Amino acid sequence: MNKLNKNIILIGMPGCGKTTIGKVLAKRLKVEFIDMDWYIEKQSGKTISKIFEKGEEYFRQLENEAARKLGEKNQVIISTGGGVIKNLENIELLKKNGIVVFIDRPVEDIKKNIETSKRPLLKQGVDKIYDLFKERYNIYKECCDFQIINDSSIDEIIQKIIKILN
Repeated sequence: MNKLNKNIILIGMPGCGKTTIGKVLAKRLKVEFIDMDWYIEKQSGKTISKIFEKGEEYFRQLENEAARKLGEKNQVIISTGGGVIKNLENIELLKKNGIVVFIDRPVEDIKKNIETSKRPLLKQGVDKIYDLFKERYNIYKECCDFQIINDSSIDEIIQKIIKILN
């Protein structure tokens, strides 16, 4: 498989592997990879941490604008921010031309190696990940077209996603 019919939208908890998986998958499928947070930073000229200084609500507005624009793209892999599901309109916009894949990584695995310094919602400490997990897990499951458990190698995860696409 080397051409996508739709975009692949990766959702999941912060630290679940969306960006890493997205980059490898895009390379394997020979398509563009877009990290939504990086896209927001580029469009705004500010880091996510700086944007959050104006409040989470402001960031969520920028995220919604990004979902609107990225949802119009074709044949790309999009790695979303972990909170993209907090506004269900974002998912609707991304699903118009995309398949949503929930990268479900065990929370204990996330906690072991998540980098918190660039994650504004985890600035109170890594244990905040449990609160986010409780708040978001069922929403991820409801929003996705497919759920992939990220408890194996990147290559195995990529193979699972490609199998779903075929």
